[in-house]
Amino acid sequence: MIDLFELYFFEDCPYEDESAELLGLEGKGTLRIKSRDAGVSACTDDLAAYYEKRGLKVTGYLENGLPFEPEATLFEAEGDLRTLFKVWRVSQTFLSITCAIAGKAATFASLARKANPDVIIATSRKTHPGARKFEMKAVRAGGADVHRNSLSDSIQLSQNHLGVAGDLGKLRALKKIEIEPRSREEAFKYAEMSDIMLLDHLSPEELQEIGPELKKLNPKLELAVGGIKAEKIPEYAPFVDIIVTTAPYYAQPLDLTSKIERI
Repeated sequence: MIDLFELYFFEDCPYEDESAELLGLEGKGTLRIKSRDAGVSACTDDLAAYYEKRGLKVTGYLENGLPFEPEATLFEAEGDLRTLFKVWRVSQTFLSITCAIAGKAATFASLARKANPDVIIATSRKTHPGARKFEMKAVRAGGADVHRNSLSDSIQLSQNHLGVAGDLGKLRALKKIEIEPRSREEAFKYAEMSDIMLLDHLSPEELQEIGPELKKLNPKLELAVGGIKAEKIPEYAPFVDIIVTTAPYYAQPLDLTSKIERI
């Protein structure tokens, strides 16, 4: 497994920290990362594990999934000053992204469950390259779930698959089969062989009409919808089992600040 933190920190400091070199920094120090915004903590434990690997002592961090208010301290560590100066900026940026994703996922999950307590908010696999592991973990920290984490994770037959493959015939698989029909006719044609049916581009009224009919054909069928805006979630939630969204991955990063002091 690739150590993603090694990649992140190597990218930011491939050789030496020229600023620390110029100042001749030596000795021990402390680092504290605080937030100027409210959010939900995510992936602080992963950052802590990497710090310990680098020989730094983590003195505290906010556990995954905990909401926080402005001025909250998210992460604290101590150790070699030069190492702290090498890692602080990337660490701050990393947490500003993961905690924003968790907060957005929590907001979406709350919106959906007010309309339907059983609905699942699930994010797509459209993560930023090289960040999937942490972005998906952040989504779960916010109380949402992951629709698919990779092509190897599950079976989803998209409209492109249907266009190329033609008639599906009879399909059997150990994994759940998800189908995205191109038309109402295909939805009814493949309802019995589907475990999940992704019904994009339908209105809430259309889902309210077609959903019960599909579930009569297959009582175990779960209905999913994607491609909707956040403000529309309460309108769709009563009529589906799963709402698929990419939006949490593109949440505005939180405004974090860091302070390093000499011990």
